[in-house]
Amino acid sequence: MIETPHVIVGAAIATAVANPALALPLALGSHFVLDKIPHWNPHLLTETKKYGKPTGKSTLIVAADVSASLVVSLSIASLALPDNIKALTILAACFLAILPDVVEGPYFFLNIRPKFIEKWINFQRAFQINTSFVPGVLTQVVTVAVSLWWILT
Repeated sequence: MIETPHVIVGAAIATAVANPALALPLALGSHFVLDKIPHWNPHLLTETKKYGKPTGKSTLIVAADVSASLVVSLSIASLALPDNIKALTILAACFLAILPDVVEGPYFFLNIRPKFIEKWINFQRAFQINTSFVPGVLTQVVTVAVSLWWILT
């Protein structure tokens, strides 16, 4: 799953669960739950094995997704202001919701390839359920819509 749905679900959890000690682990756990939903994302590992790095198209998709995730995270956290603790909890939950993918970033984009990251990538890859573009994007759009409804109501 791309990062933006993960971030919005993490924000929804932090918005709904008042206790950060509960919200933050739930946000991290949500990453693995969402990856079990059939979804589409760029095939960074396949491209890296074939070309030595992700393609320009995939890199552009990742950059746009990460940028959108940052904007969405900050926007949702700002809704909690002036409650600074809640706003920071939302930001932390957004980060934890994508942390399992952030760990992979150096492997794909900085050519840093220690064995533990390779093992992590293989673990996550075995965990995910990928599908073709249209249904895979649709599940992510529905995830975002439901999460935003949860946050805004």
